[in-house]
Amino acid sequence: MSGLEIILLCLVLQAAVSDLAWRRIPNVLVAAGLLLALALHWRLGGGALLVQGLAGAAVGLLLFLPLYALGGMAAGDVKLLAMAGSFVGPWQALQLSLLSALAGGLLALCWLQLARWRGSSKPEGMPYAVAIAAGTLATVALAHR
Repeated sequence: MSGLEIILLCLVLQAAVSDLAWRRIPNVLVAAGLLLALALHWRLGGGALLVQGLAGAAVGLLLFLPLYALGGMAAGDVKLLAMAGSFVGPWQALQLSLLSALAGGLLALCWLQLARWRGSSKPEGMPYAVAIAAGTLATVALAHR
């Protein structure tokens, strides 16, 4: 695993823990991760790698932005996906988004069942950063198969 992947996994896991504990993903975590990814891309590969990082951030942002606009997702989740995309580039950001959506579907089923067990008809907001962390982990793992 590369250093970029390790940093990315640490960041998304921290976001997932924060989302579980406080239902918030700190902006400072996302902004620092985005800036770190872009700085490392610039340092490691110059302009071409920096463009890949920016394109990955754009893919992550644009794929989940409609969900935020429709009220189905919080802004922190969209920003987290953009940050994750900045580490992996556009094609893996697409894969990461799809795997996060699959993980989010499974998480939603579990979340609904948990609400039923607690006797609630309407569950509170789901910590989607957990799904993004799972999608990120799966994307990194698939890159090394």
